[in-house]
Amino acid sequence: MNILISGGSGLVGRALVEELSSAGHRCTVLSRTPARVADMGEGVDVHPWDAFSSDPLLDLISHCDAVVHLAGESIGAGRWTAKRKKRILESRVLSTQAMTAAVMAVSSLPEVFLQASAVGYYGPQGDAEIGEEASPGDDFLASVCRDWEAASEGIAEAGVRRVLLRTGIVLSLSGGALPKMALPFRFFAGGPAGNGRHWLPWIHLNDEVGAIRFLLEHPTASGAFNLTAPNPVTNRDFSRLLGQVLHRPSLLPAPAFGLRLLLGEMADLLLTGQRAVPKRLLDLGYPFRFPDLEPALRDIFSA
Repeated sequence: MNILISGGSGLVGRALVEELSSAGHRCTVLSRTPARVADMGEGVDVHPWDAFSSDPLLDLISHCDAVVHLAGESIGAGRWTAKRKKRILESRVLSTQAMTAAVMAVSSLPEVFLQASAVGYYGPQGDAEIGEEASPGDDFLASVCRDWEAASEGIAEAGVRRVLLRTGIVLSLSGGALPKMALPFRFFAGGPAGNGRHWLPWIHLNDEVGAIRFLLEHPTASGAFNLTAPNPVTNRDFSRLLGQVLHRPSLLPAPAFGLRLLLGEMADLLLTGQRAVPKRLLDLGYPFRFPDLEPALRDIFSA
């Protein structure tokens, strides 16, 4: 397949390009800074895109079989000021609107459109097990995810198979949250966030890209899918297992009031979560390589 990928310079994007290229697919990567993805390897084309304009996409989309839209500003890179929250929302919604407009404008539609989203769609849900049928939440991240997903509804209405990738915390030492989560443990200062009773929906990077490829190639897959491991854990259990793998104690919790003082509203990323499970992925038969956390962490830290 000829596959157009936005957000190709990110943690998931880079790994996905490698996965798809090794499987024989031809990838074209869109990036606001093409120099950052110039090392993607032989056979990978790179094109500049400002993430807001439709016209530069028309020719590329007319020659592709699939679009994987991953573009969006990191939610964990800084305190959530009003300005930053606006950038988080607009980087997702406006880029998706531009991509949707381009898809709708070409005469030859792609076969499938995969769009990033997040389990933040559900908002904090306590101990309830959350499948894809659950209702959306009402906090900031849930509202972002709702608007993000709604921005591509026209693609499904046009008859293109549309897949929404509601991803949890992607575990890798190449980026994302794990290196920051592991840092206090390396200095013997690790522990749970707050009371540690909230759930942490995680997924190994290999399963993240494996599941995306699986959904890309599965002809009947459409709608929302939770991209999380089948066995989520509480923040306390995550901290305990991370300490075990790193041979460090997990005794020093980060108090909730301190995190809120330091991070403001962004502390919700550390203090709330969802017990999200990949019901629809499992029903389709996706074979998870890392369904349990301890083997996943040992694989990551032994690499």
